[in-house]
Amino acid sequence: MPTEEIRVRGTVQGVGFRPTVYRLAKACGLYGDVCNDGQGVLIRVSGSEEALTEFVARLQTECPPLAKINQLTRIPYKGEFKFDNFVISSSVNNAIKTEIVPDAATCPQCQREIFDPFSRFYRYPFTNCTHCGPRLSIIRAIPYDRCNTSMSAFVICPECAKEYHDVENRRFHAQPVACHVCGPSAWLERADGKLVTASMFSMLDDVDAVCTLLQKGEIVAIKGLGGIHLACDATQETVVQKLRQRKKRYHKPFALMARDIEIIEQYCTVNAKEKELLTSSAAPIVLLQAIGKKLVAPSVASGQNTLGFMLPYTPLHHLILRRMNRPIVLTSGNLADEPQCIDNDEAKEKLRAIADYFLFHNREIINRADDSVARVISDKIQIIRRARGYAPAPISLPIGFHNVPQILAMGSELKNTFCLLREEEAILSQNLGDLENAAAFNAYQETLNLYLNLFEHKPEVIAIDKHPEYLSSKLGKELADTNKIPIHQIQHHHAHIAACMAENGIPLDSPPVLGIALDGLGYGDDSTLWGGEFLLADYRKFQRLATFKPVAMIGGEQAIYQPWRNTYAQLIAANLWNDCRKHYADLEIVKFLK
Repeated sequence: MPTEEIRVRGTVQGVGFRPTVYRLAKACGLYGDVCNDGQGVLIRVSGSEEALTEFVARLQTECPPLAKINQLTRIPYKGEFKFDNFVISSSVNNAIKTEIVPDAATCPQCQREIFDPFSRFYRYPFTNCTHCGPRLSIIRAIPYDRCNTSMSAFVICPECAKEYHDVENRRFHAQPVACHVCGPSAWLERADGKLVTASMFSMLDDVDAVCTLLQKGEIVAIKGLGGIHLACDATQETVVQKLRQRKKRYHKPFALMARDIEIIEQYCTVNAKEKELLTSSAAPIVLLQAIGKKLVAPSVASGQNTLGFMLPYTPLHHLILRRMNRPIVLTSGNLADEPQCIDNDEAKEKLRAIADYFLFHNREIINRADDSVARVISDKIQIIRRARGYAPAPISLPIGFHNVPQILAMGSELKNTFCLLREEEAILSQNLGDLENAAAFNAYQETLNLYLNLFEHKPEVIAIDKHPEYLSSKLGKELADTNKIPIHQIQHHHAHIAACMAENGIPLDSPPVLGIALDGLGYGDDSTLWGGEFLLADYRKFQRLATFKPVAMIGGEQAIYQPWRNTYAQLIAANLWNDCRKHYADLEIVKFLK
């Protein structure tokens, strides 16, 4: 009988891939073993040609939900073969190429268990398995073992340990596995410090009580997966306005969460691709056309024709919304311009003037991860904010990047993400916010150190934005000087165009493209601030073909945050302001500028 060595590369470690290989090999009547090694997963297997063909085909079609096969190769096995069964072998003792899987939305099996009165996971808000649950948000170091996560504080009980060690169980080697007996717990507190008693609510437990509070028009801070959110009933205008006033977030649209697709469809139109995105393991906020039979409160997204909806992505959220027949606002729990709170004590200090109640739990959030934002345009998914559910999954790069050095790209100042480049892939961090905020900059540095360790990344080159005052650029220079690493300054708009090229699969050595970057400010080669650039560019260099006429910005950098300043400056520079006032006096912007 033929004997093969099958090599699988991709996201295949820590996602239940080996148990799947084991199950399929047994079903196909094969002998051999499977193990993790430095390149991914290695399978040595023997059986009939037909059985091997069936095995490989099923391996690709029955891949675990969080796994991703980038490459599968088959060669004849030349070594000694002593197997009379199929087994899972220990990892080969060499450096494992680490791929940390993003936090994943609750899988259908776990959803069924938390609502099944006969399951030991009934109403347990931290139920998970290898198909779902926390990953990046709880990890401190590699390897991805329980002892290196915030789950190390919880001693696994015999029942959970039994499932953890059972190769045929979907919780085999699921590091965050836990239950009512041995895992984290959630509890409700009042913001005023008074006691919460069961007699105050009609409730099954503290998590269920949150639903009652939301229905009564209260604002509740909820500690979730990657941070703390502020929640209220999205159909009650009074409480939405109250949340806006307390949070001092007067105009920016609020994100929404609904129990299921059917509720979302009462407020928005949802096509097949959008439904697929909403129900994916990433479970992002999806921007949808606000066309439905029902309306949310006007202050949720004033003046917008879209609403940002997401579905529950943790058991905690599923349990809260079980009785909620309308959407809720679920927005980041933070003060204006600050990062989302992730710590209980921090939340009590900063959010007590905003929230009426707190739903806390005692599983520490190690890495902050905002909700991702996406939309579907022309049947293609466009990621607007890449964070929970996507980071830190690697992005495959186009042809030609296989020989590039390991590069650390520090990112910009606002809405920062950094990037690690290695072996034909880019590893983007989650969205880290605006670095001019001290807390955000501290989180940026901590997350950068974590990624460098998690992915065993040793930068050979550091790339920074050309702007000399960006904190990310200054930190990049420090790292380069300290570690004697070459540094490259990148023009901001050239970086945007190169990113678009990579996103569209343009090979490294392709001819230049015409790139139009209408991004606002970018520090230019002539030491002035550029904006509205027309660049003839490839990945390595660019030529500036055209630009808009430079105009002095009223208030300097404040014009970034208040675009009306730039509008007014452009009108004045073009001698059009008097004409605008005369002919377009009814326009909102003209009324505002008067």
